[in-house]
Amino acid sequence: MVFEVATVPFNPDGWGPPDPTNPPYIPFAPFSRSDKLGRIADWTRNLNTSNTNPNRSNNRNNASDSAFDFTLDSDLYSTNHDDINDSTFRLVDGKPPPRPKFGPKWRFNNNQNRNQLPQRRDEEVEAKRREAEKDRARRDRIYHNRSAGGANQGRRESAIMKSSVDIQPEWNMLDQIPFGTFSKLSFVVSEPEDLLLCGGLEYYDRSFDRVTPKSERRLERFKNRNFFKVTTTDDPVIRRFANEDKATVFATDAILSTLMCAPRSVYSWDIVVQRVGNKLFFDKRDGSQLDLLSVHETSQEPLPEAKDDINSAYSLGVEAAYINQNFSQQVLLRDGNKVVFDEANPFANEGEEVASVAYRYRRWKLDENLYLVARCELQSVLDVNNQKQFLTLNALNEFDSKYSGLDWRQKLETQRGAVLATELKNNANKLAKWTAQALLGSADMMKLGYVSRVHPRDHFNHVILAVAGYKPKDFASQINLNTANMWGIVKSIVDLCMKLGEGKYVLVKDPAKPQVRIYEVPADAFENDYVEEPLPEDEQVQPPAENGEGVAETSVAATDVGDKEIDAVP
Repeated sequence: MVFEVATVPFNPDGWGPPDPTNPPYIPFAPFSRSDKLGRIADWTRNLNTSNTNPNRSNNRNNASDSAFDFTLDSDLYSTNHDDINDSTFRLVDGKPPPRPKFGPKWRFNNNQNRNQLPQRRDEEVEAKRREAEKDRARRDRIYHNRSAGGANQGRRESAIMKSSVDIQPEWNMLDQIPFGTFSKLSFVVSEPEDLLLCGGLEYYDRSFDRVTPKSERRLERFKNRNFFKVTTTDDPVIRRFANEDKATVFATDAILSTLMCAPRSVYSWDIVVQRVGNKLFFDKRDGSQLDLLSVHETSQEPLPEAKDDINSAYSLGVEAAYINQNFSQQVLLRDGNKVVFDEANPFANEGEEVASVAYRYRRWKLDENLYLVARCELQSVLDVNNQKQFLTLNALNEFDSKYSGLDWRQKLETQRGAVLATELKNNANKLAKWTAQALLGSADMMKLGYVSRVHPRDHFNHVILAVAGYKPKDFASQINLNTANMWGIVKSIVDLCMKLGEGKYVLVKDPAKPQVRIYEVPADAFENDYVEEPLPEDEQVQPPAENGEGVAETSVAATDVGDKEIDAVP
């Protein structure tokens, strides 16, 4: 067998064989010397792919990248693969498809999951997510409060963080006491001695103990009964005791309870101290914040800043004071039966109708030669086993459930403990002061009423939803109110003031920091101050009618103590 070498034609005019001699069975792609060849022959290029975009020069499957393109040789394919259509040829790649970098697949692979919806998250997962958000928000609040320099700083609006009295430049600051030192104080006093009982008490109506949200009662207004908020030095009985040298220190239960519960306070307050000879008098200014009731004081939710807003701190304080007075008279048996004491009401004129109240003047021994006399108030009396029990009457008020997070009308019947725990968290200072006043007056029972607005935007009309009774000592232990610490605070302040010379001083709670300051003030300070008294309800502007009832606003209070359920005494 002889192997014949084919003739190789010479092309002097260019590269490659001349055109006339190009074999028909060899696929040849024309190219020039400037073209970049990727491969000599491309056996893998898809014919369909090359035809879809023939103008792309950078495509790895472009025919211009190779000198010999066998995919264009239809005769060669038809000879060896007669029954196979070259369009069905696919290159098999063993590599897995790339995974998306972020998020679930259904967010990016829209073509495959166009008709599918993402699966609904499990309820347990949603609950955990909400709990995590609450924990994060709580940690943020703690961090911001600590970074602000105080536990109560940063959570109140600027309008609330104003001093209760304007500090004058001529006042001389003598000392400032941080509340942290109060927590370490302790002093045990002996049982007090009753010096005098004045006024008269009406009997409590037991039917109010059965009031429920379903059988609510409308809160009445008692415009004809007079209520007295007399300071210490204006009390004729205390003046008499001072002249008789019955004691060295004189005060009222409202002033003492403010001092005893000072570490729980957030809002600013002030107490006037007068040193006359060897006597010490604790007074309040006319129109002082002590005459109002704080609302939502220890809550984390800030109240509106505008003073004329019905849900501002000032408006709610006025509303709570009116509610407390009317409630203390409505829950009584107004049948004429009354318990009368040694002397009549020392502040009432003859023939004047006064509220049911008894003033109990009591004396405590603070030291060998140091005695304290205080005027304590009681609001009602009750016969239990042929024995008379004295009661204090106070009312908690709900103004808008979105601030407290609990709707009293839904929770009071089934979860009264949770409602009270929320009030203890939002109104810790107010409830502690009520408890301290009940302990000072040796009340046998303290009645707490739950009063709510008829409508959240109506601060004139209210309803009584429930009434609960508690023993003051048991209630104090459950809200962590230590009587020894209370008297320790009073004793330390009395000892500090007894070292001062004769003159007038003022104790001011710092509006932004947990501390109290002592200023020396001129003798005529606060005597000519103009006090803007709140208008009576009948003189205030009534809101527009809504569904036949007036609608307006002003309202409620709150406290600070752990979430505890407290058992009421029937």
